[in-house]
Amino acid sequence: MSLRAAALLTLTVVSAATAAEPTPLTLSAAIHSATRESGTVQMALARAQQADERVGQSRAALLPSLGATASTGSRTFNLKAQGFPLPANAPDVIGPIDGVDARVRVTQPIIDVTAWQRWRAAGLGARAGRADLSTATEAAAQAAALAYLRSARAEALVGAREQDLQLALELLRLAREQHAAGVSPAIDTTRASTQAAASRAALLVAQNQRDRARLDLARTLRIGTGEAFVPADTLSDALVAVRTPLDRDAAVAFAREHRPELASEGARVARARAEKRATNLERVPRVDVAADWGRNGQTTSDWKNTRSVAIGLSWPVFDGLRRESRLAEQSAALRETEVRSRDADDQVRSEVEAALLDLDSGREQRVVAIDRLRLAEEEVEQASERFRNGVAGNIEVINAQLSLLRARDAEIDTRFAVAAARVALARATGTAREIQ
Repeated sequence: MSLRAAALLTLTVVSAATAAEPTPLTLSAAIHSATRESGTVQMALARAQQADERVGQSRAALLPSLGATASTGSRTFNLKAQGFPLPANAPDVIGPIDGVDARVRVTQPIIDVTAWQRWRAAGLGARAGRADLSTATEAAAQAAALAYLRSARAEALVGAREQDLQLALELLRLAREQHAAGVSPAIDTTRASTQAAASRAALLVAQNQRDRARLDLARTLRIGTGEAFVPADTLSDALVAVRTPLDRDAAVAFAREHRPELASEGARVARARAEKRATNLERVPRVDVAADWGRNGQTTSDWKNTRSVAIGLSWPVFDGLRRESRLAEQSAALRETEVRSRDADDQVRSEVEAALLDLDSGREQRVVAIDRLRLAEEEVEQASERFRNGVAGNIEVINAQLSLLRARDAEIDTRFAVAAARVALARATGTAREIQ
């Protein structure tokens, strides 16, 4: 191969590797992206906008109504058919009579407490829609944070498998030296080779899981279809900072102030009450004023100004008990929303307490895992020293290496568990969007 061809091939390989390089992404950036791009958030935003528009529709019943009409026509009349007595020589049909009419009409409700109450109920529905949007945003933030943590854990597992492989290769080198010196049998070298091969296989599995976690993260964020993202933040104890109080009662009180689900259910209860009140107020008389002005005549050359002004009172006294049935239905719906609101409050308390329990348990397990990792590293060091001195075979080294592998995995899992518990606590208290 010529030097130029080799250079071009090298450049192509480097360019492909650069193009396929994952994009670094911080936890806060991932959450921010998910809260804007998530499909559930977009659908909740559309529903909230629909609820806002329904407020305008309800408000229209309280505002003036303006319309204009214009007409022209020609008509004949059969007076005899109308019951008019006519002389014997009078024609039965008169006309045609031409007419031109154009006018403007304005109507304005003066007293309509039912429409006002329905407008208020629609506003409460819009408030519930905005709270639902906040709920969807919180759920998207939690999903993004957990996907990010899973990706960070996969990165940490790859690092652990690389350390395992490095240790296995070092122990293989030691076994070969011991065998060459006649200190250990060939079986020790075989065992070390087998363990090194197993470490390579475990590294390949971890790398595949890492790549899949990156793709899952990109899919969760719905950005860069087909593009992979790598966590810029490591799975450290400082990852996932939340501002939630850790005292149980304080955390529950904090959650009641910040959970959008509670605001949503509270707005739905208030809306159900307002709708029932609006139905009750249908018994109250309604007063409207109407006015129109226009010009009419047989032709536009002789038309005259005409007008009318009227105040109307309508009072629905009896509607066949339809209103009473609607009130009974709305009372049942109100009871349902009240039960749902109480259940939501109980659910919030349960989620906060469960998250705090998981966080406390994860921290305790973290202390044990750190101590276990330290002991496993000492075990490997001592077993290697015994093998190096010819006191024992490398079966002790292999067993110690396996203990170290499990200890590393346990230590990574505890870091993930603590971070996931913090995410759950933030979600339980309605602050998942604020995770840093």
